[in-house]
Amino acid sequence: MRLISRVIFRELLVSSILGASMFTFIVFLQRARTLFEFLVRTSGSPVEVAYLFLLVLPQVIPLTIPLGVLVGTLLTLSRMSTDGEITAMRAGGVPGWRVLPPIAGYGFLALLVAAGCSVWLKPWSLREFDRVENILASHELTADIQPRVWEEQFPNMILWVADLQPGPVSRIRRMFMADVTPPEERKPGSTDRGESPRITVATDALGITDPKHNRIQLDMHNCETYEMDKDNNYHISGAPLCAQGLQAQKKEEHPSRPSGQMDTGPLYRASYRTPGLDRAELLDDRQELHWRFAIPLACILLALCGAPLGITTRRAGKSMAVILTVVIGLAYWIGLGACINLARQGTLKPEVAVWIPDAVFALLGLMMIARLEKPGDHDIIGNFLSYVRLLGRPQPRGVRVLDRIGPRAWAMRMPLLPQIVDTYVLASFIFYWVLLITSFVLIFHVFTFFELLSDIIKNHQPMERVLTYHFFLTPRLIYDFTPVSVLAAVLVAFGVLSKHNEITAFKACGISVYRLCVPVLAAGVVLSGSLFAFDHYWVPDADRRQDALRNQIKGKAPQTYLRPDRKWIYGTQDRIYYYKYYDSKENAMMGVNVYEIDPRYFRLKAYITAERARWEPAINAWEFQNGRRWDMDPSCADCTPDKPDNFAGSTRTFKEIEETPSYFMHEVRQSQQMNFEELEKYIAELQQSGFDTIPLQVKLNQKFSKPLFALIMAIVSIPFAFVAGNRGAMAGVGMSLGIAIAYWSVSQLFEQVGNLNQLPPRIAAWGPDVIFALAGLYFLARMRT
Repeated sequence: MRLISRVIFRELLVSSILGASMFTFIVFLQRARTLFEFLVRTSGSPVEVAYLFLLVLPQVIPLTIPLGVLVGTLLTLSRMSTDGEITAMRAGGVPGWRVLPPIAGYGFLALLVAAGCSVWLKPWSLREFDRVENILASHELTADIQPRVWEEQFPNMILWVADLQPGPVSRIRRMFMADVTPPEERKPGSTDRGESPRITVATDALGITDPKHNRIQLDMHNCETYEMDKDNNYHISGAPLCAQGLQAQKKEEHPSRPSGQMDTGPLYRASYRTPGLDRAELLDDRQELHWRFAIPLACILLALCGAPLGITTRRAGKSMAVILTVVIGLAYWIGLGACINLARQGTLKPEVAVWIPDAVFALLGLMMIARLEKPGDHDIIGNFLSYVRLLGRPQPRGVRVLDRIGPRAWAMRMPLLPQIVDTYVLASFIFYWVLLITSFVLIFHVFTFFELLSDIIKNHQPMERVLTYHFFLTPRLIYDFTPVSVLAAVLVAFGVLSKHNEITAFKACGISVYRLCVPVLAAGVVLSGSLFAFDHYWVPDADRRQDALRNQIKGKAPQTYLRPDRKWIYGTQDRIYYYKYYDSKENAMMGVNVYEIDPRYFRLKAYITAERARWEPAINAWEFQNGRRWDMDPSCADCTPDKPDNFAGSTRTFKEIEETPSYFMHEVRQSQQMNFEELEKYIAELQQSGFDTIPLQVKLNQKFSKPLFALIMAIVSIPFAFVAGNRGAMAGVGMSLGIAIAYWSVSQLFEQVGNLNQLPPRIAAWGPDVIFALAGLYFLARMRT
């Protein structure tokens, strides 16, 4: 290999690996939350969960390696073109196409890696991922109890506890348990029970977990059982000590996708050697088979298209290489999705549809390579950027304004006012921040589109709806990617300044590196405040719209956020409601039961059952129809209840019942669909009703902690930016990738642990901020200036 080929190959290797790693990280974020939840919630070892993390990579790498080769090609050749190395080669008699052999050779090696993942590792990793995940799910103790939450994961049992101290032996305070086994499924000795649930209450209990059998053994103290028979007689029984075993419901195993998990050999035989297959299944098998070979070939084809663009880009630099990568990758994936759509509709055969984008890019690349050495080789992209800069030049009126400001130049020497150096540094930072966040958002849109493609085709979704979904998804992506973009922008901006020795020049002029950081830190403050306002005013509404559109694209029923199907409600005054159905239009509860609990003894003091309860606005009360009421003495265990108040065939109202219909119609919304004021009010309402609010409290605190991470990322990245030194922008990209992975890992870990109530919500939300802020301030204080 000649010297020039070795130089190109080495630079291409580093750039493409960094690019592919960055794209893999962006796509990996789609699975990160689920995997971190598995890490915290399962009883498996960290090694098993880490194994799941590794199994995701073969599923993502075939998609990201072609983009990595493309961005490496563009970065390498555009850098050579900008530095005049391409011109020097041509002046020395070396044609421009001489750079193609090392690029094609590297593309071939990348093709082998991508093909190995696509043809062999990906189907194996899908099968292995499901196998390990199902094993961990089978060993997972799903019977984890949360305080003041209606646990419905036990078959035919409902559990509510006021407080719980977790551990190998959980200590429970004030427990309410209802047996709702249908009459036809009850054991032979329980046939005389009525249709109402059998209620068990206890002042405290010990919960011993049994992960092997997926159950919890409850040893209850001061327990009482309330039961009504078929003749409407109410029976009470109690004991100082009693035991109850709760069998947790096993999680269903995740269904597998046969075509995606089949090895290539069996998949070929199923596609072309197995008669009698369903047409839709046959199309899926053939599409999957050809997709496994077409995607790796894109490593060479995208590189051949990027090489002429990189050679002829003499004035745009590395930033344009990233933009071109996003544009070319977007065109490839959209074209592939459109062709697959035509194949599913029967317009094209899958053997043809999958290979059309490769054929188009191969033809395009050959045409550009053929014109590479012909006269008229113009820097189209550089000329376009020059035209844009020309439009931005100050007009005569602007010059006159600057002339009027000139005599007041003394103000520019004030240390607290913006200086020329501030504008210079800030402009560089803003440029890279806009470039990076745009690239991240577009790349995520590409993979999201490809992920939803099968649903778009299957459910015949119009392209207008798909584009609208992506439009409303954009605010959420901007909010999520802004901290990482700030991190990378600071590293790249100061890395470029260091590489060009501008930092040394600033120091020679008496300007401290701390002074150079001021505009970036100020921008971080502005971005953090803007993110908070963005999340308060725009992101929640956009999330509601994009969630609804995503459900439509996936063929789900229109989403409703009202939950009349919640049958157990904890009222405001130690009162529990159970009903079979709630009619929101009539404001009526069918088959209603009301259990009023004495807070001192934690026993029932009243029980109401009725066929129907309807809200009467005229009297501002619930009207119970055709039922009974029992009053009991909570201070007396095993005492027979008083004679019931029988209002069969008539109605009753009870003034002590204060809950209105709106209390039973809590709007169930996701935390990201509300701003902090709405979420705070929503949590207060759910806490009163006994719903799980721990994850929502974590999200509430994250409404304040997450925007601040834009500033924290700027603080963390500044010391590393100067460490990058002469290694330039790509070193900054590599460092930003490592710091971003650490940030996402710590953030997800704290969030999942907080959701399990193993950390207070404030610590779960603010912990990552504190850790990274302290680390950033430490390294910032140790900078040499």
